[in-house]
Amino acid sequence: MTHPPLSGVRWTSAVLLAALGAGTVRAAFRLRDLPVLPVVPRTWAGVPRPAGWRLLTARGVEPDPATFLAACAYAEGEGLRVLDLLPADLAAERALGLLRLVDPARYRWDRLGEGRGAGFAVLVTEEVLERAGVDPSGPRPDPAELLALTRRLKEYAADATGLAIAPGLSCGGPGDPGGPARAAELRAQGLPPGALAAAQLGGLALLAGVAVRQGRWGAAAAGLYWLQPYLVLGGSGSPLRPADLARATAARPVRSLRAGLRTAGAARAAGRDDAPDAARAAAYREDLAAGTDRFLEARRPDCPWCGSARLSVRVRVPDLLQGKPGRFTLEGCGDCGHVFQNPRLTPEGLEFYYRDFYDGRGGEGAGTVFGRLGAAYRGRAEMLLPHAEPVSWLDVGTGHGHFCNAARAVWPRTRFDGLDMGDGVREAERRGWVETGYQGQFPEFAPKLAGQYEVVSMYHYLEHTRDPLAELDAAAAVLAPGGFLAIELPDPESRMARLLGPAWLPWFQPQHQHLAPAANLREALADRGFTVVAEEHGPAHQGNDFFGAVALTATRLAPDPDRPWGPPATRRTRALALAVRLAALPCFAAAAALDTLRTAAARRTDGGNAYRLLARKDNR
Repeated sequence: MTHPPLSGVRWTSAVLLAALGAGTVRAAFRLRDLPVLPVVPRTWAGVPRPAGWRLLTARGVEPDPATFLAACAYAEGEGLRVLDLLPADLAAERALGLLRLVDPARYRWDRLGEGRGAGFAVLVTEEVLERAGVDPSGPRPDPAELLALTRRLKEYAADATGLAIAPGLSCGGPGDPGGPARAAELRAQGLPPGALAAAQLGGLALLAGVAVRQGRWGAAAAGLYWLQPYLVLGGSGSPLRPADLARATAARPVRSLRAGLRTAGAARAAGRDDAPDAARAAAYREDLAAGTDRFLEARRPDCPWCGSARLSVRVRVPDLLQGKPGRFTLEGCGDCGHVFQNPRLTPEGLEFYYRDFYDGRGGEGAGTVFGRLGAAYRGRAEMLLPHAEPVSWLDVGTGHGHFCNAARAVWPRTRFDGLDMGDGVREAERRGWVETGYQGQFPEFAPKLAGQYEVVSMYHYLEHTRDPLAELDAAAAVLAPGGFLAIELPDPESRMARLLGPAWLPWFQPQHQHLAPAANLREALADRGFTVVAEEHGPAHQGNDFFGAVALTATRLAPDPDRPWGPPATRRTRALALAVRLAALPCFAAAAALDTLRTAAARRTDGGNAYRLLARKDNR
């Protein structure tokens, strides 16, 4: 009678053993790919410091001149502008953590990849420091601050950032295995310390369970975890020689448990201290004192696309993105199928609901999401390959320029400029992700930019605009004859829109004001002298239907208790938010699996939740 449960445990043990084995092998291969700085001859000791370089070190780290000279020589030889130096005695768990995050063979060329390092020393050109606004003469940072700085600096040297082991550099000890310092370091890298600590503790509990219940298979999985530091870092040819390797291996379960508990406690304490900014909260209270109805215009009686009066409600939904007060209605046209926000937001309403989403409080999270869309960006850029070799490209609604940065891997000789309403376009210019950043409304810039571009792109931009037809007019004016207009939009005809209802992420209320079916867009382009030369549905699909539905539902049930536009957080609201997040974890796992299947089906059937059009401007 006990065989079925044991069989399940055997499968669990086998899966754990396979996962740990794959992770161990991957870490070993990545370690092998880490470059090692050459040893500088002593005769170089009197060589003057190379011009144009600065070595930033954490407090207590004192590299010798030979290490600095070797790092400069290596960086210049490889064409790098940022080089993170790994101490040869880097603590074992720090080394394993870094190898989980970084693939050295791909790190430099991943233009959207997060900047990673060990948090002890980073070599940077003065030109990059100047563009990033970093004063190298300020107080020495702690490891968390240096990790955050490395992450930022890679944005200014997207394809010129690397890592290398510095044999002459010492970290001075194993460091804090957990607690506030570790939680701060994880946050500095854009990683959630509380969630990671919970995952670590859950994994340890699972390993302990299978080891006790499942003899050889369970013991093998637990043993592999136990010995992993030595298996990865203990070989005779390992370029890293952690000072704590023996201790880290022998006591790994105990040390991991203690570190997980300390980090989880520090994350909870930081969450209690993470009160909303008082000035920001006061500004929101003032905005909300007069209510949210003033942020909406009068309801429109006809379709803004075709003028039909045959309108019906598609969905009514609150702000599920940020949990700000208000309720919004999307109506559909019975004649042309256009879906639009009705009543739509006023300009003041748009400012209120966009605030702290792409910039400010939500800026880092939005940047992280956009930075993980590399495959989508590449697909958009490659759509043009059979049709043109552009010299000039204007990306409208560019945000921080993530698409332009990624598209340089496909079009290295193309000049990419960006236009957006937010301040992010200026940051994109400073990073070098766009050559020129225009801040403002596209129709206002159209007369100044008339006929200057061979390609104009609008990726998930038109749905945010108040008048998409005016935006198409502006694109027609800016493009040179024979130029191309690339557009990507959510597809309101997606089956998931009806299946998931208000929880369908691409409704994206209150930001999306117009969702046009592909047929409508093709007709509007033809009216403006364009010929559609390519159309994609499956490749444009964004695999987030089910995951997004879970996220929106969780936000609806328990909004962020620390949001500055909400009431002050209480013990009850914090407990509710935590309970909902924990309950949602298995739902997120199931949703991710469903999205994988949904994406495969969308690719095979050329149907998904979005579509792309590429249109050529006729020579008129």
